[in-house]
Order: sequence, then structure tokens, then C-alpha cells
Amino acid sequence: MASAPNPGPLATVASAGATSFGIFRLLAVAAPHLAALLLMLQTEADFGSRICFLLAWGILNFFWITLLRRPALSAALSLAMVVALVLLSRLKHDVVQMTANFVDLMMIDRDTAAFLFTIFPNLRWSVISAGLVTIPLMYTLWWLDPFRIRRLPALACKLTCLAVLAAYSIEWPDEAWRGYYDDGYLSKFSRSGVTAVSDFIHYGFMESDAVARERLNVPLVDSCHPAALRPNIIMIHDESSFDIRAADGVKVPAGYGSHFKSFDGKERKFLAESNGGPSWFTEYNVLAGLSSRSFGRFAYFVTRIASGRVERGLPLSLRRCGYDTISLYPAFGAFMSARSFQVTTGIQHFYDAHDLGAKDVEPDSFFYDKALSLMSLAPPKTPLFMFVYLAANHFPWETKFRPDLTPSWRGQGNEPVVDEYLRRQSMSADDYTAFIAGLKKKFPGRPFLIVRYGDHQPEFSPHVLDPALDEAGIGKKLEAYDPRYYATYYAIDAVSFEPVKSPTEMDTIDGPYLPLVIQEAAGIPLDPSFDEQKQIMLRCKGMFYACQAGAEARRFNRLLIDAGVIHGL
Repeated sequence: MASAPNPGPLATVASAGATSFGIFRLLAVAAPHLAALLLMLQTEADFGSRICFLLAWGILNFFWITLLRRPALSAALSLAMVVALVLLSRLKHDVVQMTANFVDLMMIDRDTAAFLFTIFPNLRWSVISAGLVTIPLMYTLWWLDPFRIRRLPALACKLTCLAVLAAYSIEWPDEAWRGYYDDGYLSKFSRSGVTAVSDFIHYGFMESDAVARERLNVPLVDSCHPAALRPNIIMIHDESSFDIRAADGVKVPAGYGSHFKSFDGKERKFLAESNGGPSWFTEYNVLAGLSSRSFGRFAYFVTRIASGRVERGLPLSLRRCGYDTISLYPAFGAFMSARSFQVTTGIQHFYDAHDLGAKDVEPDSFFYDKALSLMSLAPPKTPLFMFVYLAANHFPWETKFRPDLTPSWRGQGNEPVVDEYLRRQSMSADDYTAFIAGLKKKFPGRPFLIVRYGDHQPEFSPHVLDPALDEAGIGKKLEAYDPRYYATYYAIDAVSFEPVKSPTEMDTIDGPYLPLVIQEAAGIPLDPSFDEQKQIMLRCKGMFYACQAGAEARRFNRLLIDAGVIHGL
């Protein structure tokens, strides 16, 4: 019997090459899964989180397989999405001490993209470059992938993973305070999707009673007739400012507390609804006069959601009384839909960082000078409402901001971030004093009511208030709205004007009541909605959302919805 011919050397080389190529193709399928496994071990802290990571990973993979049928390309696309989520989540945590959740995805809009491309001018080219690199890579994986998976089984697997994840998230819901942990990015994001969709189905974006027995009358545009002289009103957003003497052992410079006192020498507390970063929560409070907490899991995007939907607020009430309304904003107007939100609440003239010619972060004196300049252009007989939004005391405090402005400053011997915070507060106090002097000099005899407030405490405040607590303990206190973590200040000042005494001028108020306090101090007649809110304030002793576990806020929201000033929520 003749023996089989031995393969020649070329055939052997070809066979080895084919084997190597086959292994390479298998690696193309396996590599993204191995990378995801390593990422899971590095970012997910416990068994439950890792289960959710794997389920979310399965949902992503089977989603792409259902569309493309190629597991290598599907795994690569899934890995790219997870890595992008981790990077964005870490960025968000650095800014506002919370990781990304599913609501972030729900709220992506044109304003968000415009803002990002504006503040990061090279981002557009980075996206284009990434696309030029990614498209050929994806095509290579498409060609290398040796497997083809049928769409129907892939869809069934995706739905199975989704059902298990939903059941797990409902049975063992993630604690909300874990959002303050800098880990578990994919597991928290995926579990928040279940709870966010559930909350939206149950009550929409905003909590409100189903029905209300009372009705509010919608005020007529020209129905406001103040009995006395209408003062010009200036509301000042004092970035990240609170009386740090609330923390034990912090050394402060001489005369430190005077910045927090009103014209009558009293210090008053303002309870914000955020800690550490989201100034727009308080922006919503002081313009709309409502609570961001009514938006539940959607509160982080309150100004975006309220834009075009919440047509009620301090500027609108003052316009009804003949005021011209102006806002000076230190960032770009697309940020968190600030421009469209403020216009919705009654701001007629909105000037953002670009309009004002701001270069990066500016000292408070920059915005005060712009305010004085704009006031000079306004008709003297038309009362003015001006919202001045400051930013110099914004994080980070690890680096010195404009040390040239405080050449004689000496540290107090605290931690570096605390001393830098105190230095910036001293700059703010000096700039405010100069602003008041400028008002008196440029507008002699004209009446001004000035109300300042701290929008939230700085992000490091929990660590100086409770240095013994770990991240979990701090997260629980933040979630429980411990007043020590949310108390800042509000102060009432006046130039050539005597503020009207009112029972709303309480020692401690929730943020949404500030518009009411301002109107009362200015002697402005209240429209029916603010008159109703005044009764709530007096009944609840300065609390709003926390009064009766949110019942008063839900009832009030329903009254505003029935009156037609809140819609689409």
C-alpha cells in the first residue's frame, strides 16, 4: 500500500500560519471579555455589585450581537462603552462627589453637547480623531471575527439578563448614599436604570399630589401695585460659602463672622438642598422658589427639566411689579440649561461668561464691576432686579486662586484646603464691601435691597464637620439631609432703604423660601402662589420639603400644576 506523501515545508508553514491566524481570531473575541473582567475586579467592591456588572455586561454584548451577529466586535463596542462610562463617572465624582447614573443618560440633550464642545474646544477634534481610529479597528474586528450568532437567541439572552437585573435591583435596591462612593460605576449605573424608570412611571419627573381641593388664581400681569417705593433688588449667589466655625478646631482670621451678618446685626441660616457641588439646585430654589427634592432621582438635572416647564418664580413676580430683570452668570449659558431655565423663570437679560468677557474663573470684583456697569445703563426710574452669580470660591482649593490679590495673607495653620478656602472667603468679603461702596458712590440716594446667600457648603465640609466618619457614614448623613451638612447663611443688607419687617425673616429658612423673604423685605405685594407659600412657611416654621415628610411640597406642586404655571412634569 502506498504511503501518503509527506507535506512539503511550504505546506507546513501555511498550516502553522493558519493555526496562528485562528488563535489570533479567537483572541480578538476573548480579549475584550478578559479586559472587562479585570475592570470589574478593580471597580466593583462586593459580590452583589459584581453580579450586576456581569448582567449589565451581558445586556450590552447581546444588544450588539442582536444588531451585528459578531461577538468580537460586539464585545469591543461594549468594552468601549463601559470604559467611557468609568471615565465620565470619575469625572463627575471629582466635580460633584457623585458617580454617574442612568438619569445622566436620560438627560443628554443639545445644551449638554454645546456646553462640552464650548468649554473643551479641542473635544470636537478628539471625537473626530477617535472616530477615524475606531472605524478601521471596528472593520478589522468585523473581518477577523470567526463566529456568527443568530439574532433571536441573542435577543432572548439580552432580555433574560435585563429581567434578572431588574428583579435583583427591585429585590435588593442600591442604597442611594452609595452614589457618593467612587467605585461600582457600571453596577450603580445599571441598577439606577431600573429605579429611575420605575420612579418616572410612578410619578413622572416631579412629585405632586394627584388632586388638590384648593385652587390658586393666576395673577394678572399688571395686578401688582406696591404701596411704597420699590427698591432695586440685588440677589448675590455666594459660591460655596458657609460659616466654617461650625466645625470644631478651625482657626479663622479676626473679624471673620461679620460677612454673615445682616443689616440688623443678626446671623441667619439658609438650608441648601445640595452639598459640595451642584449650585444649580440652589439656583432652582432661589429663582423658582421651589424644592429640587421634589424631583427625587431626577433632582440632579432640575434646571434642565424645569426649563420651559416651571413658569413661576421670583423674577416673574417682580416683572409683574414693573421690574427689569438681569442675570450675570459665570459659566456658559448652556451649562445645565441655565440660560433657558432662567429665562423661563422671568429673567429678561441673561449675560453668561462669554457675554461678560470672562476668562476662566474671575474674582468676585469682576462680576460686581459688571453689575455696576449694567446698572448705569438701566433707566433710573425702572426698578431693577439683578442676580449676581459669583464663582471665585469654587473648588479646587488645593491650588491658590489669584494669590496676587492677597499679597499680605497669612495662613491660619489649618489644613491647606481650609486655609485656601478662608483666603478666598476674605477676598469675597473685601470685594463685597467695595461693591457696596460703589453702589453708594455711583447711585446716591437710590434705594437698594441686597440679599446674599451661600449656595452650598464646600465639598470638604463633611470631613471637617465630622472628621471621624468614613465615606459610608458621610454618605448616609448626606442622604438623610443632616442640617449640619446643608446649612449656609443668608444675609439682608440695604442702601438708602429700610427693609420691611416680616415674620418670614426667620433665623433659619429652607432655600425655596428666599424669594418670599426678598419680596416681603422689599414690600412687594405677593401673588396668590407666594401668598400660599407664605402660609406654608409660617405653618412649617421655615421648613419646606421636609415639612410633613414632603406632603406640603407635593400639595403645593399640585396647586401650581392646576394653575397652569407648571406643566409637562
